[in-house]
Formats: sequence, C-alpha cells, structure tokens
Amino acid sequence: MLLCALAASALMFVDMRFTRMENVRAQLSTLVAPIQWVVSVPSDVLNWGSLALSDQRALVDENRRLREQILTLSHRVQRMASLTAENVRLRELLSAASQNDVPFITAELLSLDADPFSQQMVIDRGRRNGTYVGQPVMDASGLVGQITAVSAYSSRVLLLADASHALPVQVNRNGLRFIVQGSGHYNGLNVLHVPDTADIREGDLLVTSGLAGRFPAGYPVARVAEVVHDPGQPFARVTATPVAQLQRSRHFLLLFPPPPAPMPGEGGWELELSEEAREAARRLVGIPSDEEEP
Repeated sequence: MLLCALAASALMFVDMRFTRMENVRAQLSTLVAPIQWVVSVPSDVLNWGSLALSDQRALVDENRRLREQILTLSHRVQRMASLTAENVRLRELLSAASQNDVPFITAELLSLDADPFSQQMVIDRGRRNGTYVGQPVMDASGLVGQITAVSAYSSRVLLLADASHALPVQVNRNGLRFIVQGSGHYNGLNVLHVPDTADIREGDLLVTSGLAGRFPAGYPVARVAEVVHDPGQPFARVTATPVAQLQRSRHFLLLFPPPPAPMPGEGGWELELSEEAREAARRLVGIPSDEEEP
C-alpha cells in the first residue's frame, strides 16, 4: 500500500508539472473504458429493467382504469337517446318516475366459439362474480347478447347475431314494438312480422323494449339497414345491423337489472276496491246496493 501511495503521489506530481502525461492518461482511459463499461452493465440492466417494469405496470393499470371509465360512460350515454325520445312523448307527465341506473360489472373476452354456425363467446366472469343465465351483456356501443351457461370462473355468451337468439325491441322514434332475430351473420339481424304499413324507416334505432323482463328497456340493439315492401305481401322484409362491435369488442358490461314487478294477484298481492268502485261494480252486474256482492 505504501508503494502504491508513493506511485500515485508521483504520478499526480508529474501530471501537474508536465503536459506529456495527458496523452498517457488519454491512452490509459481508452484501455480502461471497456472494463468500465462491462462493470457497469449489470447495474444498467437492473436499472433499465426496474424502470421498464414500473412504467409497464403503471401503463397497464392506467389503461385498465381508462377502459373501465370508457365503459362506464358509454353505459350511461347509451340510454340518452331512448330517454330523450321518451321525455318528448311523455313530457306532459310531470310526475313520471325517473329510471334508475342498472348495476353492472366489467368482463373481458376469453375465447370465441370455433363453430361457424354458432355465434358464441366465453368471458372471464363466472358464478363467483354473481353472473347468471339470461344476464344481459353489453359493450361500449350496445347490446351484445345474453349469458347461456355459467361456471365458477367463466361464462358462455350467446350473441344476438346467432340464429337462435331473439329479443323484443321497439323503434326509438315512435315506440313501435317488434321482434329481432339473429341471421347467423355478425352484421345482420332480421326484424320479424313487420306490417307493410308500419312506420319504420332505414336508419331507425331499435332499442330494447323491456318486455319479458330479461333485458332492461332503453338500450340500443340495432339500426334498420333496409326496408323492402313486397306488393301483395302483408309483411315487409326488414333487416338491421347491430350497433355493438360483435367481432371487435374485447371488454363488456354485465348488467344486473331489477326483477320484474309481480302482477296484481301474484306473490301475495290483493286487489282492494274503494266503496265507489264496489258500488259501480254492483250497478254494472245488476246487484242492488243493499245486497252482498258474490
């Protein structure tokens, strides 16, 4: 150590007093540079890896949050067209009850059915997430279909383009109700039993009518693509295009609509009549007021 210290001191003195040592120092730095680079490689790799992983994780988390936010906003916007048309038709009913938001969870595509005659897919939500058979499935644009089979961690969805799928809809412009059935192709739906004189036009938006209680009312389903009137035929041939991106969507919403209200006389409901109504009923069937009605 003493010799090294003396040599270092001598080199420092010579470097300070003589200019020739600059060339020697430059050549020595050139020789030592590869060694320094090799020594610094592990730390550089570790720093780069940690930075890349942290940036990637942050980007993935941000991307997931943005996707969920887009789906949430799309879920709210989808009902605006239906609510606007309903408010125009019912604006005189100032006491009409407002519609509540439908709860939902997000889901992601796992796989598509390989059968060319069946339009189905598998998503990553199952019984542990509360999904059930018949649950409506949406994407950012409109209705996709409904769940037909549920396992613990995944569910099978029947797309509305499948030939075995049908649902009740209504024309958003005027409220006419029809049945839409899949055609077996992703970009085509058939509107069934449309009278030749029905007020339906190309470009009309078809939304869920809420009948049968499976699909909540007001969600976009399809847009009328073609209306063909055959002379002498009682029904027109109407085709529609789904508004949902059935072949491109990877993220979906699973809706939890409230159960349909029971009809009067079901589930323990009792129909109670006022005295005025009872008196009117007696007069209608010819029972005197002083007699007991059957």
